[in-house]
Amino acid sequence: MTDSKYFTTTKKGEIFELKAELNSDKKEKKKEAVKKVIASMTVGKDVSALFPDVVNCMQTDNLELKKLVYLYLMNYAKSQPDMAIMAVNTFVKDCEDPNPLIRALAVRTMGCIRVDKITEYLCEPLRKCLKDEDPYVRKTAAVCVAKLHDINAQLVEDQGFLDTLKDLISDSNPMVVANAVAALSEIAESHPNSNLLDLNPQTINKLLTALNECTEWGQIFILDCLANYTPRDDRESQSICERVTPRLSHANSAVVLSAVKVLMKFMEMLPKDLDYYGTLLKKLAPPLVTLLSAEPELQYVALRNINLIVQRRPEILKHEMKVFFVKYNDPIYVKLEKLDIMIRLASQANIAQVLAELKEYATEVDVDFVRKAVRAIGRCAIKVEQSAERCVSTLLDLIQTKVNYVVQEAIVVIKDIFRKYPNKYESVIATLCENLDSLDEPEARAAMIWIVGEYAERIDNADELLESFLEGFHDESTQVQLQLLTAIVKLFLKKPTETQELVQQVLSLATQDSDNPDLRDRGYIYWRLLSTDPVAAKEVVLAEKPLISEETDLIEPTLLEELICHIGTLASVYHKPPSAFVEGSRGVQHKRLPGSAGSGESVESPDPGAAATETPPAVIPSQGDLLGDLLNLDLTPTTTTGPPPPTTSGMQMGAMDLLSGGLDSLLGGDIGGNPAMGAAFGAAPATMPASFNAPGSGGLDDLFDLGGGVGMPMGALNPPKAVWLPAMKAKGLEISGVFVRRAGVIQMEMTLTNKAMSVMTDFAIQFNRNSFGLAPAGPLQILTPLSPNQSIEPLNNLQVAVKNNIDVFYFSCQYPISMLFVEDGKMERQVFLATWKDIPNDNESQFQIKDCHLNSDAASNKLQSSNIFTIAKRTVEGQDMLYQSMKLTNGIWVLAELRVQAGNPNYTVSSVALAIGPIINQNGFENGFTNQAL
Repeated sequence: MTDSKYFTTTKKGEIFELKAELNSDKKEKKKEAVKKVIASMTVGKDVSALFPDVVNCMQTDNLELKKLVYLYLMNYAKSQPDMAIMAVNTFVKDCEDPNPLIRALAVRTMGCIRVDKITEYLCEPLRKCLKDEDPYVRKTAAVCVAKLHDINAQLVEDQGFLDTLKDLISDSNPMVVANAVAALSEIAESHPNSNLLDLNPQTINKLLTALNECTEWGQIFILDCLANYTPRDDRESQSICERVTPRLSHANSAVVLSAVKVLMKFMEMLPKDLDYYGTLLKKLAPPLVTLLSAEPELQYVALRNINLIVQRRPEILKHEMKVFFVKYNDPIYVKLEKLDIMIRLASQANIAQVLAELKEYATEVDVDFVRKAVRAIGRCAIKVEQSAERCVSTLLDLIQTKVNYVVQEAIVVIKDIFRKYPNKYESVIATLCENLDSLDEPEARAAMIWIVGEYAERIDNADELLESFLEGFHDESTQVQLQLLTAIVKLFLKKPTETQELVQQVLSLATQDSDNPDLRDRGYIYWRLLSTDPVAAKEVVLAEKPLISEETDLIEPTLLEELICHIGTLASVYHKPPSAFVEGSRGVQHKRLPGSAGSGESVESPDPGAAATETPPAVIPSQGDLLGDLLNLDLTPTTTTGPPPPTTSGMQMGAMDLLSGGLDSLLGGDIGGNPAMGAAFGAAPATMPASFNAPGSGGLDDLFDLGGGVGMPMGALNPPKAVWLPAMKAKGLEISGVFVRRAGVIQMEMTLTNKAMSVMTDFAIQFNRNSFGLAPAGPLQILTPLSPNQSIEPLNNLQVAVKNNIDVFYFSCQYPISMLFVEDGKMERQVFLATWKDIPNDNESQFQIKDCHLNSDAASNKLQSSNIFTIAKRTVEGQDMLYQSMKLTNGIWVLAELRVQAGNPNYTVSSVALAIGPIINQNGFENGFTNQAL
């Protein structure tokens, strides 16, 4: 009798009965009870109450019963972690059982119980199983390491399991090798910089030896690992290809695709004049063709992969066109994919049979497929020039069928043929015009309107045809409206005397009666062009158009290279890189084919030269409570090395009135609605007012730019300019800019752009007083007059008024405080301790930065590049404490403490400023700091 009887029970009070049966002395009754429990669990009933009773059944020699108990344990251990500890002793005992099946079962179950409390108890049994004499146990233990690493990575590294896993690559049993490779690959994906799989010729040789004797899934693991290796030269590449080629004849399609991936990658390194290269191309075709005889779902996956292969190396399948011909019983998704590959393989040699096939497809009953077939004929005409005439003739035959959707698709593709071969096939226009009334799809109507407008001089009644479309102008789609507007303007420029009324009508409809901004803007442009300079209008509208390209749907080359490296995976089916559809893909690496990969270096790599000359911060020994102990330490003074700080900042501390009269004289009196900007310039304040609040986007946070490059000098990157004053608020004048610090000098780089239609003159500019006393070092050179669409870029330094002949405009630009920290901001350690102790607690602000993945040394280097100096560093309970100082241009000191926990991406920052209260409000500091760090 089958086990289905366990799923049909509907008794009440079942848990109590099962509990009694589980504690029965009879083995058979106990096994029956466990089966009932598993059946209830499978259909969704909660049987967790029976956990202790089921666990008691583990003490048995019956393998079937033990498997059932382990299955129950895997399911409920997470919800009953305290109870699960009861099973640990049995695991340890089972891992030493004489039967290798039981040992493997125990270690497999250990890896599936995702409970932190018991993982540490499983380390010793796992270590024994990794060195077990039976290969079945070793291969199971290898996979268990990967599972355990996912639960607790640090534990696996501390216990040395990764080194044991690497040793298993040299195991005598091929399945152990395959599982070790699979486990290391899995771990390496989540830790891309760990270099776990250190592939070298010796390791590759071991993998290739194991390849022949593995199971099919073991072969896939090894082949995927081989695909990540880059051979030293073409000889090694050829040797690997020769040993991988036999896998192409495997019965499992996944093995075949993995082998194709390896060969496609290593072929990049083979010289094309090599005999073996041609042999390899011939060997690749048959296995790909064989994949197309499988069931439709497998065919589709194979076709998506073949699509990529054909784009990279069409010569592989150039003689296999017939296998891509569509069968009557193919599902639509297979038909469309075959059609796409047929076009990619189309050439002068096979175009005749391709066209005959496509013409047949165009008479099918499946509308979507027919549409694609008609478009495919047009793509053939564009791709193979010699076949263009035959393609046009085929399309005309299809138009004569008078099938509505066929006619419309044919007109759309004929428009593209006209663009590819101008002045060659215009004789067919008369036939197209006969079908004007049957067009009801926007794309077809737009294509027909384009044809009429483009060849208006050859169509006697072009104005009548376009006027017929104009009657229902507002009911048309935007695509048709835009095309109709352009076509009528073209017609007017070719036949001005006959169509003046028509062009005025369409311009009026587009500009006055339309709500669509694209249509209205195009209408105004045409109107102004025609009214101001008809000659220029003719040159613009009737300009010679570039020929359309042969293949408009090819995948971008860099993406194609990456997808070739992912053949046989979901990425090759989606035609998207893994990072586009794998959520939280922190470990997803972008792959490239050999010789094509970019040599981009991480901006987070510190400069080794700079690191060698930099004085390391003093490391304070760990003792007692955090700050209290730091302040009680007796630190000896240290000698600061390095270049002396600059004595001048390049900026005047006093406010300089560039235009001899402050803002009042510049702007002619009171500045409406902004008293702060209307104040006359005076001396710069000696200290910053306590009420000053820096903007959230640019305070102290900017100089803790932990998310950028470590150890990069200031000015190494040019940040993008932000728009400070939009053109719509300043009658066409747009001002954008950015603050930078270069060679100890604060600079404000601005771009002034005239986006109005008239010339701008009489420029003047003035800055208001500011908390740090920043003022321009010299007068601004403004180029006048400023013509429409012209830009100027004066340098200098926050509130600004700009005046020209049109009006006065106001804006404020927020400078980042990172610009204000000077190079001599490193405080003596004893002074730091005394100062920190004296500052009241009210002056301290504290917050967290989240998702910042730099360690304490990298953070320290990064901060020093922004003139934030680490005075001391110590480690307390695994937490690194960095104590830092910085100095503003007006002499104010800021002290900070940064806490970094190893493995924790969240930092804690505390900051205090001398004598003036918090330097910025907490929200502004926290938001800006966090934005920069991320």
